[in-house]
Amino acid sequence: MKKWFMLLLGAAAMAVASAIALALRPIGNPVEMSTLQGDAGRGAYLARMSGCIACHTNTEKGGAPLAGGLELKTDFGTFYSPNLTTSVEFGMGSWSIEMFAKAVRQGVSPQGEPYYPAFPYPFYAKLTDQDMADLWAAFKTVPAVEEPSKAHGMPFPFSFRPGLKLWRQAYLDFSEFEKDPNKSEAWNRGKYIVEGPAHCGACHTPRNFAGARQVEQKLHGADKLPDGGKSPAINSAALREKGWSINSLAYALKTGVKNDGDVFGGSMVEVVRDGTSFLSANDREAIATYLLGEANVTN
Repeated sequence: MKKWFMLLLGAAAMAVASAIALALRPIGNPVEMSTLQGDAGRGAYLARMSGCIACHTNTEKGGAPLAGGLELKTDFGTFYSPNLTTSVEFGMGSWSIEMFAKAVRQGVSPQGEPYYPAFPYPFYAKLTDQDMADLWAAFKTVPAVEEPSKAHGMPFPFSFRPGLKLWRQAYLDFSEFEKDPNKSEAWNRGKYIVEGPAHCGACHTPRNFAGARQVEQKLHGADKLPDGGKSPAINSAALREKGWSINSLAYALKTGVKNDGDVFGGSMVEVVRDGTSFLSANDREAIATYLLGEANVTN
């Protein structure tokens, strides 16, 4: 009996030591961006493209823009989007541009903690240094809202945030955006938007038991979205089968009106209202070009 007790005690001690080591293990890479000048106008445009307004504004409760508090219920717990205003106490008012860039592109907080992947930072890894400088310039113009968001409601073991360090290693890809020289400029622009700031795959790609995207089924649609929603497939084959064209899809991204005369529902209402309706006609066409697989070789 004593032997088994000692074995259990030793195993418990090893588990605690491993948890402590994991918690203390640093993540992320150094960032240096202090020499870049940002364009707030372009940054505001990128913020719309990136869905910042839709995800960080609790419109149902009359929340101020970017003040956070939007509730996202998932199988792993309930998330609340954080305050992104210039509040020093509750928002990003005390951050540096390096902290901002590390948070957005690497998913690492100023305290060195990993963010939950409800924040689509693997997609934002495609953003350039200049994109980050422009976004930061835009966010610095946001009026401070002195209200905290809510703490995430995560049951154990998902509440053990250091465990995300292992999850990141197993599932995340932080590769930068690469153009395809054999495709048109419009196609490549669409690829950048879809796979980068617009993070379409976050909702339109199925996930595995651990909540990681199943990349082999990219854009094939998903169930088990926050609040129990579902998303349709938006890969080229699925879109063409449903009769979409570049013009009709670009028009839908502007107005919310689909090619059959119906309108988008679910979270796509916010995506169009707060995001794609603000994009240029060229960018909406580029998104449609990429999704529909138009592949004209560049001349």
